[in-house]
Amino acid sequence: MYTISEISRLTETTAHTIRYYEKEGLLFPTRTKSGVRRYDETQLTWLRFVLRLRATHMPIDQIREYVKLFLASSETHDTSLERLRLLEAHQQNVRAQLAELIRTEQMITEKISVYQQLHPLVKETF
Repeated sequence: MYTISEISRLTETTAHTIRYYEKEGLLFPTRTKSGVRRYDETQLTWLRFVLRLRATHMPIDQIREYVKLFLASSETHDTSLERLRLLEAHQQNVRAQLAELIRTEQMITEKISVYQQLHPLVKETF
């Protein structure tokens, strides 16, 4: 079991962010009798997944929907198809972001080339 400060260090995020995710219904730590949050390996893995989704700009509302579907899944009610569709839609968003980043990187490379031609003694630094 981990404390919030240990989880914070392991995920390189702040305790404030972790508490926010808990408040938003994205994370469910257990608590000691005195109310101290405790996290196990499953919760650590889950938090890393949530952080990856946030890093790709998935809105909190969509992550919350994924969590709701995940928690609602049972032997009698399978939500895996809905979760699949949600992740597929997000994957398309991530691919669009990547394409935009590639276009931006190309534009920056072209601009650097122009400046290097103006200043031929300056060497590339990337």
